[in-house]
Amino acid sequence: MNPETGQTVAADQAVGMPQLDFSTFPNQIFWLVVALVAIWLILTRVALPRIGAVLAERRGAITNDIARAEALKLQAEEAGAAYDKALADARAKAQRIIEKTKAEMQEQLDIALQKADAEIAAKTAESERRLAAIRDSASAAVEEVARETARDVLAAFGAKADATTVDAAVASRIKEGAA
Repeated sequence: MNPETGQTVAADQAVGMPQLDFSTFPNQIFWLVVALVAIWLILTRVALPRIGAVLAERRGAITNDIARAEALKLQAEEAGAAYDKALADARAKAQRIIEKTKAEMQEQLDIALQKADAEIAAKTAESERRLAAIRDSASAAVEEVARETARDVLAAFGAKADATTVDAAVASRIKEGAA
């Protein structure tokens, strides 16, 4: 029992949850409305403007970033085009240098070949002249050996022949052999 009210403790507990007590509903609804209005005022006056400002700032930053990205993209494309043009110009210049160098090398090669051909022709002519001289001297030596051999053979057989007859016979045989 409660000494002040005179009610028993069991009676207080039988009431249940105060939120479900119908006698306190108007008071609860009043405070609910006050709380909702306060929350609504705080949100509309403080929180939502700040959130709106942050969203607007982000939107502006995103727009600026997109615009800056587009500008950088255009600059990159221009730089790429300039690079491609410079590369094409460099390749063309390199090709001209290669062609010029090839032409110069071909001229030098032609000059060297002409010199080599001239040297070869001179050496060939010299070699042919020497071969002709060797042939002539060999031919003369063969003719002389043939004359001496014919004289020696005739002397060995005991025949006598004069030098003019032997020389004429050897010369006639050599002419027949050459023809």
